[in-house]
Formats: sequence, structure tokens, C-alpha cells
Amino acid sequence: MYGNDFSGEDAPGGLLGEVEAAEAALRAAAERDRGAAGPGEDLAAYFAQVIDADQKIEPRDWMPEAYRRTLIRQIAQHAHSEIIGMQPEGNWISRAPSLKRKAILLAKVQDEAGHGLYLYAAAETLGISRDELVDLLLNGRQKYSSIFNYPTLTWADVGAIGWLVDGAAIVNQVPLCRCSYGPYARAMIRVCKEESFHQRQGYEILHVLAHGTPAQKAMAQDALDRWWYPSLAMFGPPDGDSTHSAQSMAWKIKRFSNDELRQRFVDMCVGQAEVLGLTIPDPDLRWNDERQAYDFTQPDYAELMQVISGNGPCNRERMAHRRHAHTEGAWVREAAAAYAAKQKNKEKVAA
Repeated sequence: MYGNDFSGEDAPGGLLGEVEAAEAALRAAAERDRGAAGPGEDLAAYFAQVIDADQKIEPRDWMPEAYRRTLIRQIAQHAHSEIIGMQPEGNWISRAPSLKRKAILLAKVQDEAGHGLYLYAAAETLGISRDELVDLLLNGRQKYSSIFNYPTLTWADVGAIGWLVDGAAIVNQVPLCRCSYGPYARAMIRVCKEESFHQRQGYEILHVLAHGTPAQKAMAQDALDRWWYPSLAMFGPPDGDSTHSAQSMAWKIKRFSNDELRQRFVDMCVGQAEVLGLTIPDPDLRWNDERQAYDFTQPDYAELMQVISGNGPCNRERMAHRRHAHTEGAWVREAAAAYAAKQKNKEKVAA
């Protein structure tokens, strides 16, 4: 039994069902005539009506500038996270324990690059170029997920990233399939389907280790011990300290608060850890019959703020690597631009 084999509303299988439902809702919404703002109609009022009706805002629609800026910030952070997130696992491709493991991990890292591409393309529909977004990342003016500033010390860490980090990403991102901004919602449909495979792959790695030798099981437990609380912190600060959540939920960019998503993730992981035979490193973790949910110890939000501020274990290493890769890849971008210009000129001459 692997991660996606769990049944129930809060298991990854149930979450994939939500993705399918969101995809069906997108198609249904596209078929409904939502009308258009008439001459002299208040555009802000029309925007609010579209949001209230659970329709999608599209790139050519009028939108408040704050809505556009919020989307750019969120989608860009998501795209940057996919690209930076290739690094912690990428350095294990050549060290994976078998050719099969190498091929699977290579495919996963390639998927992450594709996710970044989808998301940068979605952000570009808001009137900002990919080059601008990359410059903002490289200059430190935009962020990526704090989780990718932790080191991958053992092969078990690759499994922990798949199970916990990608599992947290799925819990966070499935509701984004119903985001009020059409291009983002559509991109998330594909991203979530692929992330479900990543979560399963990581869970399977840990399952093999946890049912292997005592040393392998100890390695798996050590990885869980180190990645559990950073994974909980992926959902952001508690609701009372979250700067953007309330407005994002009002605009239906987000559908659930940080704390609601964190709770859902914990409730999902407990049963999975039991099947693995591993122990979640929280002595206060226990079922609350009144809330019908698990009580758990919150992550260290002071540490989260330190990592976000650039003081995590690998912040400088990650950004130095990204800047170097960007510089080394300049000739590829220049060659692609020159080829595109040449093809465009040929088409112009032929016309």
C-alpha cells in the first residue's frame, strides 16, 4: 500500500478526485454564458459578480490592480519553487541506488522543470515577462518555498521530499485547481496530477527502506524526523499572522486558510506513517475526538521567518547555483532567440 492507495477524503486518492471534479467544473464554467460588462457598466461590480458566480477571470478581463499583483506574486513564487526545487533532488540523480531509481528521479526532476514552465506561462498572461520574473528571483526581490533551503543528506531524504514535501504541495495546490484566475487554475490541473506520482514515488522509497534492514529503517526515520516540521511550515504562517490569506480567499484565489490546509495534511499523514512503520516526531500528536482531527505541535515559525529571510541552511547555495546556471545558459537563450527571429523573418519574406 503506497501513498496514493489510501482511501478516504483526505488521502491523496481523494485529493485526486477533487482535481477531477475541479477539471469538470472548469469545463462546465467554460460552457456557461457569463455575459459581458455592458457599456457604462461598473467594471469593479462586474468583476465581483464573476467571482461570486464562481466563474473565471481571464487575461483580457478587467481586474483590480491588487488582484493582478497578488496573482503575479503567488504564481511567480510557485514557479520559482518548482525550478529551485529541482536542486535538492537533482544532486541525487547520479547517486541513486539503481538504474531504475536514477531514471525515475530524472523523470521527476524533469517534471518539476515543466511545472515551472506552465506557471511562468500563466504569470505572463498577467502582463509580466518571464525574463522579468527570473530577474526578480535572482535579485532576491521574489521568494520561493522555504522547504527547498534544507539539505538532502541521504537517499531517504529523496523519499521524504516525495512523501512529505510533494504531499504538502498536493494538499495546498488541489484547491488552486478552483482558483478564480483561469490560466492558473488550468495549469494546476496538470501540475497536481503529476505531483501525485511524485508523492507516490517518495512514499514507495520510504516504504522499501522502512521494511528493509534496521539501518535502512533508521535512515528513513531520520529523514522523517528532519523533514516533518519544515513540511508543516510549507503552508505558511498561522492564519492570524498571514498577510495575504484573507484577501486571497475573498477573491477566491485561495479556498482554504493556511491552518486548515496544515490540519488536513497532518490528518492525512498519520495513517500513512503507521503503514510505513515510522513515527512522526511529535510526542503531543494525538486524536481529538471533539474536533475529529489530530492535535499536533506547530512548526517553529521563527525558524520559518529566518529561512524566508535568507538565513536557512542552503539559501545561499541554492541561489548561487541558480545564478550560475542562468549565466551559463545565456548562450542557449541567445541562440533560441536568434533562431526565432530568423524563422519570423523567413515567414515575413515568404508572405
